[in-house]
Amino acid sequence: MASIMTNAAALTALQSLNATNKSLQQTQARISTGYRVSEAADNAAYWSIATTMRSDNSALSTVQDALGLGASKVDTAYTGMNNVISTIGQIKTKLLSSVGQSDANKAKTQTEITALQAQMKSFADAATFSGSNFLSVTSKQVAAANDGVQSDAKIVSSFNRSSSGAISLGTIDINIESTKLFDNGLSTDVKNQGILDRKTSIYSTAADQSAYDAAYATAIAGGATDIAANITAQGAVSGTPVKIDNVSAFNLDITATGVTDDIITQMVTKIDHVMSQLTDAATVLGAAKSSIDLQKTFTQSLMDSIDRGVGQLVDADMNKESTRLQALQVQQQLGIQSLSIANSSSQSILQLFKNG
Repeated sequence: MASIMTNAAALTALQSLNATNKSLQQTQARISTGYRVSEAADNAAYWSIATTMRSDNSALSTVQDALGLGASKVDTAYTGMNNVISTIGQIKTKLLSSVGQSDANKAKTQTEITALQAQMKSFADAATFSGSNFLSVTSKQVAAANDGVQSDAKIVSSFNRSSSGAISLGTIDINIESTKLFDNGLSTDVKNQGILDRKTSIYSTAADQSAYDAAYATAIAGGATDIAANITAQGAVSGTPVKIDNVSAFNLDITATGVTDDIITQMVTKIDHVMSQLTDAATVLGAAKSSIDLQKTFTQSLMDSIDRGVGQLVDADMNKESTRLQALQVQQQLGIQSLSIANSSSQSILQLFKNG
C-alpha cells in the first residue's frame, strides 16, 4: 500500500542503515584501540577481569624491580665475601710459613698479616649497595626479644592473589646473623660478634683446643652470647688458654709473648675453622642469589602469561575486524542506496497528484 503518511520501506531501510552504522562505529573503535573490550559497556565481566589482572601485572613489575635490587645487594655481598675468603687463605699461608721462623722474620710476617686483616675489614665495609651491607653491620639493643641480633634481610619476591581475592606478598629472607663478618655495635649492644671479630681462646695443644671449640659451639647453639660462650668453653677445658681474645681471624698476633710454634699451629687450625664458617656464610648468600634468579625468571614468565590471558579476553582480532570493516562499508553504501530508493517512492506519489 502506498501512503503519504507512512513510508514503511524508508523506515525499514533507515533502521537497517542505523544498525549498519552502529556496527561500523564499533568495528572502527576496535581497530583504532586494538581492543574488542575497551570499556565496561563492551563486556562488564571481561573488562573487570582484565582491569584486575592488569593491576596485578603492574604489581608484578614492581616485584621484578625489587628482585633486581635484591640481586644487586646479594651480588655485592657475595663479591665481598669471596674476596675475604681469598684473603683469609693468604693469612693461613702466612701463618704456616711463620712456623720455625726467627722473631725478626715473624715480625715481618705479622706486618703482612695485619695488612691482610685490615684489607678484610675494608672489603666488608665496602660491600654496600643502596645502603644495605650484609657483611659489616651495627647491632643495637632494641625493645624486642631479639636484642642485639640482626634482623633477616627481606627481599620482596612475589605478589599473590588468592581465589577469594586476598592479597599477600612473598619474600626471600637472608639470615644476616649468619653472614655478618663484623659487628660494629657497642659490646653492650651486641649479642654475637661477626665471624671475623669474634673473640675466642687459643690453647697450646690440639686436644685442649678441640675440647674448647666443641664446648664453645655447644654454648653458642644454646643461645649464649660470644662472651658467655667463651667463659663456658674455658671452664670445660682443664688447660689454660695461652692468650684470651687472641683467637679470631681479626686479632691474630704471632709476635705476642709466649706464642710458640705449637700455638701458631693452633692458630692455623683456628683459621681453617674460620674459613669453614666463611664458606657456610657464602653458601647462604649463594642460595639467596640462586633463589632470586629463579624468582626473577618465574615472575617474568608469569607476567607474560597474564598478558597473553588478558589478550585472549579483550584484544581485537585485527584480521577479522579489518574484513568486517570492508563488509560493513559495502553494507552502508547499499543501505544508503536502499533508503534513497524507498524515499523516491514518495516522490512518485506526489508526481501523480501533479499530473492529475
